[in-house]
Parts: sequence; C-alpha cells; structure tokens
Amino acid sequence: MFEVVAFYLFAFLTIAMFSVTVLTKNALYALSSLAAGMIFISAFFFLLNADFLGAVQIVVYTGAVMALYAFGMMFFDSINDIKETPTNARLTFMLSGIIAIIVVAIFIAPVIGANATAHYPVHEAYGNTQDIGVVLFTKYLVPFEVAAVMLLVAMIGGIILAGKKMDISITELEEHEVDHHKTNSEIAKDIK
Repeated sequence: MFEVVAFYLFAFLTIAMFSVTVLTKNALYALSSLAAGMIFISAFFFLLNADFLGAVQIVVYTGAVMALYAFGMMFFDSINDIKETPTNARLTFMLSGIIAIIVVAIFIAPVIGANATAHYPVHEAYGNTQDIGVVLFTKYLVPFEVAAVMLLVAMIGGIILAGKKMDISITELEEHEVDHHKTNSEIAKDIK
C-alpha cells in the first residue's frame, strides 16, 4: 500500500514540475522545476529497489540541470521582470489531454504490471551495483572517459563563447549603475 501511495504522489509531483518547466516563460523557474522533476523521477527508481539507478539519476541528471542552471544565471538577464500570460490555448488543451492519458495509464499500470517478471533479477547479497560497475569500468571504460572529456570541452567552449559576447558585466557595476543600465532589448526599442 505504501508503494502505491508513494508512486501516485511522486507521479503527481513529477508531472507538476515538468508542467511548470514547459509553461513558464521565466528561465530560472523552468530550470528550478526541471531539477525538481529529475529528483522526483529518481524516487521511482528507489521504489523499484534500483538504488544505483536512483543515485545516478540524482547525481548525473540533476547535476547536469544544475550546471544548466548556472549557465542560465550567466546568460539570461534576470533583472528584467517577466509577465507570464498564457496565450496559447491549444497548448494548454494538448497538455491537459496528455495529463489525462497519463492519469489513466497510472491506474492501469498496476494491473498490467502484476504479471511482469524481471529478466535480470537483482542479486540478493549486493544488488546489481557491482555488476554495473564491472561492466562500466572494463568493457565501456574508453567510451566513458571519452564522454567525460567531450563534456569538459563543451563546458569550456561554452564559457569562452559566453565571455566573448558580453559587452558589459552587471556584476562589476555599482548598485545605482545597475538600476540605470539598459538591457539589449531596451536599446533595441530605443533604436526603433
């Protein structure tokens, strides 16, 4: 009974967080709700006794979203106020339909999943974490390291490209200068 209640709770929270991600126009709200949604997804792995995958979900995916959050803080002008007005009724209707289908699937899933069997059972003594580690650090060691280097190069390249496009750093301005600083969108409006 506990698993069913926890599943429905985390399913609702996950859908709510990803809905905020899709529907908001504020980049920082979207990134925060995306990170929360990734953490709620890891709860499903913990409910299925896949502790290793749950921890990987938190460390890798939520960590990646936090790196994206840091880039969002650097790239977006968070000083400007954003007025959120939902204008696309079609999108709202489609998301409502998708959520309704998901709710129906949630209620049908326990009936379908009652007959499912695992093809690769978890070892009772140590789980499947040791098996994953052996395969990852023997057979797939080189691709694992190449992916890490590629991510590092992409991050450094993004920082260099972002630094070249900044004409003025708001962090180096005094507080009264920030209030009078015009953003690029305000300058474009003045030109028109």
